[in-house]
Amino acid sequence: MSPWKLMMLPFMECLVLVGIHSYLGIHVIKRKVIFVDLALAQIAALGTIVAFLFGIHPQTPGAYVFSLLFTFIGAAVFSLTRLRDERIPQEAVIGLVYALAAAVAILIIDRAPHGAEHIKEVLTGSILWVKWQTVVIAAVVYAAVGIFHYVFRERFLLISNDPDEAYRRGINVRLWDFLFYMSFGLVITLSVNTAGVLLVFVFLVVPAIMAISITDRLMHQLLIGWFAGTLVSFVGLVASYTFDFPSGPMVVSVYGAALLLVALVLFVIRSARPGVAAGYVAAGIATTAVIVIAFYMMGGFFSPADCGHDHDCKGETHSLGHGADISHADHHHDDATPEASLIDKLSAVDITQRAGILKEVTDAAAINKAIATTDDEELRVAMAMRLLTLDPPSGRAVLLEIMKSGEIPLFRHEAMTALVKSSGNDFGYAPMDEPDSQGNLEALVKWNTWNSGK
Repeated sequence: MSPWKLMMLPFMECLVLVGIHSYLGIHVIKRKVIFVDLALAQIAALGTIVAFLFGIHPQTPGAYVFSLLFTFIGAAVFSLTRLRDERIPQEAVIGLVYALAAAVAILIIDRAPHGAEHIKEVLTGSILWVKWQTVVIAAVVYAAVGIFHYVFRERFLLISNDPDEAYRRGINVRLWDFLFYMSFGLVITLSVNTAGVLLVFVFLVVPAIMAISITDRLMHQLLIGWFAGTLVSFVGLVASYTFDFPSGPMVVSVYGAALLLVALVLFVIRSARPGVAAGYVAAGIATTAVIVIAFYMMGGFFSPADCGHDHDCKGETHSLGHGADISHADHHHDDATPEASLIDKLSAVDITQRAGILKEVTDAAAINKAIATTDDEELRVAMAMRLLTLDPPSGRAVLLEIMKSGEIPLFRHEAMTALVKSSGNDFGYAPMDEPDSQGNLEALVKWNTWNSGK
């Protein structure tokens, strides 16, 4: 699969997101409710999680309805807590709502199977696998919201720029706040489904901060926000493909780097003594480099003596170097079978440590047996990745089985991504659709035909 074919739809979705979020972000910055996006996004995610608890899968119309209704409730709360003479800043209420929504979401998802994976999916989204239908629907909804705001732009802009003047003119600020947050919530609910909480927040805030820092004219602010969002989205997606990083977090990181760059450039340009300011910037960069190197050296100094810099630890994981030694991986399970001991070992650590443990296993048969003894999709994917290097046909077979019958889209996505790297084609498989959908069944036939010829 060519990079353009893989990244075209995610890029188009990013353009649609940039278009509406750059505008709404300017309102959010001027209203000084920076975290309202994060709070509404978390409320929308809470609605999706509650729907999942009832067996309604994310990315379905039912989940969207739950998410939208939760967001409207949040919009009502934020409009009612906006007071003319407020003793407590509304931002404090917004932060509290966010914390409560996040806490409740964690409590609910704790009762669902593979809850951590669903939280990851909600946070980072699935923008890499967006479809044309999703992009078109988002464009239509965002355009409708944009038209609504354009028609009533005088009221929205006045309340954002000078709420006291709006009160003096007799405008029902609370009503228009509700309409603003309701339309805002409609956008956020749709955005979170594809881009995730983190990317939506950054799309809203960072282009607006850049634009407002550069100019005071609204049209120029919009143009700057749209240009910056388009450029950063392109760079982030290209970097994601090139270095094999998750698309959403990579775009977020590039946004952060771009904002820092703009801030440094403005600091130098607007300084009374640009040369001195540039010197300060250089000194700051040098100091940051020294701090990074110091932490790196400190990590090496405090790391266990039996672990090298390549994380090839000779302690607990060394006993996994050969299939016959797997039974010694956990001293608390001496009577367990080798494959059960491996499963116990992998289950006891987080995802960042599993690759290191599996790297020490060189017996493909032992991994195959372990895969056959567990129905934990996360562990099956992790072991299949290692199996790809030891016994490629067996590894591909396991990944194809996950794509065929896996319950969690995130793991079907990871399985497909691993196979796309070796095949160069996705054969039209859509991991966010049900595995038994007509399109996926046809794609799986092509996948199996490809695998048989390997």
